[in-house]
Formats: sequence, structure tokens, C-alpha cells
Amino acid sequence: MPRPNIPVPPWGLAVTAILSVQLGSALSVNLIETVGPGGTAWLRLSMGAIILLAIGRPPLRSIRRPDVLPLLGLGITTGVMTVGFLAAVEHIPLGTAVAIEFLGPLTVAAIRSHNKTALAWPALALAGVVLLTQPWQGDFNPTGVAWAALAAVGWGVYILLTQRMGDRFSGIGSLTLTVPIAAVATAVVGIPQSAGHLRLDILAAAAGLAILLPVLPFALEMLALRRMTPAAFGTLMALEPAVGVLLGLLILHQQPSAIQVAGILLVVLAGAAAQRGGRRRPDKNGSPADLDFVG
Repeated sequence: MPRPNIPVPPWGLAVTAILSVQLGSALSVNLIETVGPGGTAWLRLSMGAIILLAIGRPPLRSIRRPDVLPLLGLGITTGVMTVGFLAAVEHIPLGTAVAIEFLGPLTVAAIRSHNKTALAWPALALAGVVLLTQPWQGDFNPTGVAWAALAAVGWGVYILLTQRMGDRFSGIGSLTLTVPIAAVATAVVGIPQSAGHLRLDILAAAAGLAILLPVLPFALEMLALRRMTPAAFGTLMALEPAVGVLLGLLILHQQPSAIQVAGILLVVLAGAAAQRGGRRRPDKNGSPADLDFVG
């Protein structure tokens, strides 16, 4: 008797991808305490590179000379973005770090919309970030905010470079090229921080985190994007800061104040509103090349 086919709705795939990203970020905190943010980034990206190379073949023969610099730039940007975010999580709550980082893709989306009114949404999200960080308080952490801002810039550049390379390399092929580059780039800070701590349990934890981010969410996002519009997908991705706060509360016991909850709501509202009527240029396979939210 054939088993019934119960398809997972595309929004379910997208939400699962969000949960995977934020769960991987929350669970990375324990590893950060042992090997530092640089070591965590290096181990996670290295394990991710090994997994991706095991399940996919890098399209080396398709690389042309004009592709070299953008590929290197995308890989290095991925590494910088990862280190920046993990360093931010070391100093500030997970939800706050996610909200600040989200300013990067939100600003890129607003600028690329060619609509001046769209610039109001990054401004609204920035107001939400101010409520989250509360710079008027004595416990304001400028170091954590600075690292998260670096991750935001990295995420914005990442999206631009991903779109540029979208017509050349699609699907898992691009990750098999850029994630190994990111791993090499982060080795500069990762190896010194993790030296002396490379035990079997640490390597196993890094492998598990690599599955949560980037391997699993990329596959889920790719499947979701085949079955839903870019605007709908982007609207769901706007939930990331809220999910970050929720998992920060449940896993890391980071209790947000009422003002900080209001700040998160502003960021989510700005992210969702920025997607209204949005259209993004599809790549050669019909997928929105600039809609890659894996971070």
C-alpha cells in the first residue's frame, strides 16, 4: 500500500530554515565560550565546507577569469559576516544581534527598490534597534553593537555579490566554492583562538552546528523559493529577529524588556513592509538570486 504524499507547505520550509539558522546561532554560544568567536566561525565553516564538498561537486570547470575576484570576495565576506555576528553574540543578546545584522539586507532591499519611500523602512528598523540596544542605559555594549554592525555590512555586501554570481553558479555549486574560501579566510583568527581546544567533542559540536547553518537552511530555502514568491519569502525572513529573541529566551535565558520587545516588533514590521510589492531579478533558473538570507 503506497504511503500518502503529504507535501510540506513552502512557508513551512522557510520557517524551518529560520529556526535552523537561529538555533545554530543560539547553540554556537557554548562553543564560543571555549574556542572564541573566530574559532567557532572557522570550525563551523570548515565543517560546513567538508559536508558540502561531500554532497556536491564544485563547478571548477565553469569558473572564468572574471569570476575569480567576485568568488573570493563572496567567500571572504561570508567569513567576515560570520565572525562579526558570532563576536556580537558574545557581547549582546542573540535577538539584538540578529536585529542589527538584519539592517544590512533591509537597507540593500530598500535602495534597490528605486523607491524613495522604501528608505523609511530601514529608518523604522533602526529606531527599533535603538529601543533594543538602549544606548542611554549604563549596560549599553558598544563592542557588541559594533560587531553586529560589521555583520550587517557583510550581509548587505554578501547579497550583492550573491546576485552578481547568481547567473554563473546556481544551487549548491556556489556554496561548494565560497564556503571553503570563507573557512580559509577565517582561519587567520580561528586557528589561534581554537588552538589547544580541538578535542573530538568540539569537532563533533562544530559539525552539528554546520548542518544547522549553512547546510540545512540553504537546502530548505532553495526548496521554498521554488514554490513561493520572492516577496512572500522575504516577508517570512523578516521574522528572523523575533525568532532570535524567542530562542535567546528559551535556550540562553535572555529576557527582553517591554521596550526591547517593542523594538523587535518595529524591526519585524519594517522587514515585512519592505517586501510589499517587491520584485527581484530572477537568475537563469528563475530563482531570485539576491534573496539569500543564510548568514
